[in-house]
Amino acid sequence: MSAQQLDVPVVEHEGDGQAASCGLSEVRGLKAGGDGFLAIRSGPGTTYRKIGELHNGDRVNQFSAQGDWVGIATSDGIIDQPGVCANDGPARKLTGTGLGWVHSDWLLWIAP
Repeated sequence: MSAQQLDVPVVEHEGDGQAASCGLSEVRGLKAGGDGFLAIRSGPGTTYRKIGELHNGDRVNQFSAQGDWVGIATSDGIIDQPGVCANDGPARKLTGTGLGWVHSDWLLWIAP
C-alpha cells in the first residue's frame, strides 16, 4: 500500500521535536464472528476505497484525524520522511508505504 493510493493524505502534526507528533495504538474489539478485520481506507470514510486490513492486536502509528477517522501508518510500512513521530517542523504530508485511514472506534491508544 503506498501514498499514491491515498485519496486524502495522512498528515503529521506540527512539532517541536520534544513531544511526539504521533502515537502508538493497537487494534482491539473486533468481533471474532464478524468480518474479523478493520478496513484501511484511502480516505476518512466508508465511501473511500479499501486498500488494506488490520486485525486485533495489530499496532499502528496514529497521526492526523478527521472526525472519527484517523490517519495511520502500519508497523510494516516505510515512511519516506525522516524523524517520523518526532517532527520538529511544520505539519507535513506523509508519503511511503503502509499509510491509510481507519475508524477510531477500534483503536486503543497505547503510548505517545
